[in-house]
Amino acid sequence: MKHVEARPYADPEAAARQLVQIAASIEPVQDGRIHIEKINAPFLFTLKGRGTEFIAGLHYAVEKGWLELHESGTLVRLLQPGNDLLGH
Repeated sequence: MKHVEARPYADPEAAARQLVQIAASIEPVQDGRIHIEKINAPFLFTLKGRGTEFIAGLHYAVEKGWLELHESGTLVRLLQPGNDLLGH
């Protein structure tokens, strides 16, 4: 019998909160936007999140108004509700 380890980012809200924290730590490149790979790489490789968890978290953060996803899909912007979430 295999024991399945609990995934810390299986809950989309937990993943979204982590993505907001990562986004807040990155210097925007233009018009407050951040290249999505700047939040994707730490989430996947440092925190060992999964791609499906990243996407679910990103969608959750966009739905909640914490992040704005550019129409190209390559940039995100941290919105004021996301800053409020962090206590900024």
